[in-house]
Amino acid sequence: MKKTYLLEDLCCANCAAAIERGVAKIEGVKSASVSFLTTKLVVEAEEEGYDEVFKQIQKVVKKTEPDVTIKEI
Repeated sequence: MKKTYLLEDLCCANCAAAIERGVAKIEGVKSASVSFLTTKLVVEAEEEGYDEVFKQIQKVVKKTEPDVTIKEI
């Protein structure tokens, strides 16, 4: 399953890269990419257990950039 999220208030390219690396390490995530220019996070993960994966994504984002809000597109 592939999902796209908008990362509102993403402030820098370094934060985008750190979020991408952190999300890619989450168990169950097949791939992750963050575009600083579009402020989009695209995640490909297994459908089973995705709720737990999304909780982990939120933790990574908040740890890296506390002011970012995640919205599903």
